[in-house]
Amino acid sequence: MEDLYEILEVPRDATQADIKKAYRRLVHQYHPDSHPGDKTVEDKFKKINAAYAVLNDPEKRARYDQFGTTGNNSGSPFGSMGGVNLNDLFRSMGLDDIFSQAFGGSGFGESYYHSADPNAARRGDDIEMLVNISLLDAYKGLTRDIDVMKYETCSHCNGTGAKPGTKPETCPRCKGQGQVRQTQQSLFGQFVSITTCPECKGKGKIIRDKCDECEGRGQIRRKHTMEVKIPAGIESNMRLRIPGGGEDGINGGPAGNLFLVLNVEQDPNFERDREDLHTRLFITYPQAVLGSELEIKTLDGESAKISVPAGTSHGEILKIKGKGMPKLNNRLNSYGDLYAHVFIDIPTKLTDKQKDLIKQLADEMKTPVGNGEPGFFDKVKNLFK
Repeated sequence: MEDLYEILEVPRDATQADIKKAYRRLVHQYHPDSHPGDKTVEDKFKKINAAYAVLNDPEKRARYDQFGTTGNNSGSPFGSMGGVNLNDLFRSMGLDDIFSQAFGGSGFGESYYHSADPNAARRGDDIEMLVNISLLDAYKGLTRDIDVMKYETCSHCNGTGAKPGTKPETCPRCKGQGQVRQTQQSLFGQFVSITTCPECKGKGKIIRDKCDECEGRGQIRRKHTMEVKIPAGIESNMRLRIPGGGEDGINGGPAGNLFLVLNVEQDPNFERDREDLHTRLFITYPQAVLGSELEIKTLDGESAKISVPAGTSHGEILKIKGKGMPKLNNRLNSYGDLYAHVFIDIPTKLTDKQKDLIKQLADEMKTPVGNGEPGFFDKVKNLFK
């Protein structure tokens, strides 16, 4: 059994935030949609999700840290125990649910733990996808078609995996149980060993004539287009759950869910701080000195009036109330604010007339030059006495 920390490429003392960050990076890197037809990538993707199912849960992670190991061939943290029924042992310790989630119900390796009924209905796997949207999309909300590659029940064989006109046969060796039990006597009494049935590989049934469409798997991977609604006010790293949008269930079980991880792209003119927006306001020197009434573009493309007070300095921040982002699930129709950061535009090229006017202004204001008026530092020192 591979070490779950190694699968997620994190150290054993990684924080939950580190684990989540690594998981999202690896899911994006190894998502099967980016590597169609690559079975190795698909297997890696399943392992990543399985490892995350354990390490993302603090309680399950603690149990794994206490009992888990990668140093034996059996895949069990306790090694070979002479045929003892590990199924019952691990259930008594509360560990069966950890490894059933991590390894698709196979517990500590296929030779040790299996569902009592391999043909029972099982829920389909969840799917997680990264979706990029613009800041304007996050402001307005949108409805978008999402293409999802997922496994669905084969319509040719109705999920049986057998060629139409035939049907799977109950395994004669395990009688449909998917596992075989062997009883052994020892000095300590009677022990029961449970192993995967070698005849049917744990499925409980044998397909003599496989379906030509799905090659006996009972499922086919196809692209599905789903219409999803992304609400206004959504933020990066938020997840939307689409019930039933995941993989089809097995043996008539319910479908899994589709999770959309949102990434709100940066905007060249606006920076977001939760429900507030920040932008730049360029003004001229006369507008800063005298004050002015201006119009500024908002994120939705409209214009809003902004008042620049006389004597405004470079770097000051002016607020326009209610022109920020909408609040998520905005039932009261409330918005954050828009903050305009003032930049005073100092011209580098002037006409002769402009130079003369500025010189006249400088003479009129008797603008100090250099280090200011005499005695300036003495006045500053007196402030600290």
